[in-house]
Amino acid sequence: MNAMYWLILLIVLVVIEIITLGLTTIWFAGGALVTFILAMLDVSPVIQWVVFCAVSLALLFGTRPWALRFFNSQKQEKTNVDSLLGKTAVVTAEIHNLEGRGEVFVNGLTWTARTEKDSEVIPKDAHVEIIAVEGVKLIVREKKEG
Repeated sequence: MNAMYWLILLIVLVVIEIITLGLTTIWFAGGALVTFILAMLDVSPVIQWVVFCAVSLALLFGTRPWALRFFNSQKQEKTNVDSLLGKTAVVTAEIHNLEGRGEVFVNGLTWTARTEKDSEVIPKDAHVEIIAVEGVKLIVREKKEG
């Protein structure tokens, strides 16, 4: 009956891992699997617990850094506002920070825009590069020809 407990623990840990997808319980599921096999072979419960702890910790500390590096190295595609950085926009209303006005058109939307320097004024129909986003305003700099 001891093996049944390890099998239940294994299933619960795998289900939690599937739900979270965060590499949280997979290491302990590996320990539970090895211990389930030992329980099927009628190994002492004390040895089962020692093996469960040892295998789980070995998997956690031995493979977790590699797994995190592998999963974090996948190229993340920028979405939403982050995708605007570096894009070119067209000024639809003169950008003048001191007077609090300015708009640009990019990706089919009109955004409030400000320059990176308050002294700078960018005329309507100029092309600008988006360098940052502050709240709902795009921070831009004029693109020079050539």
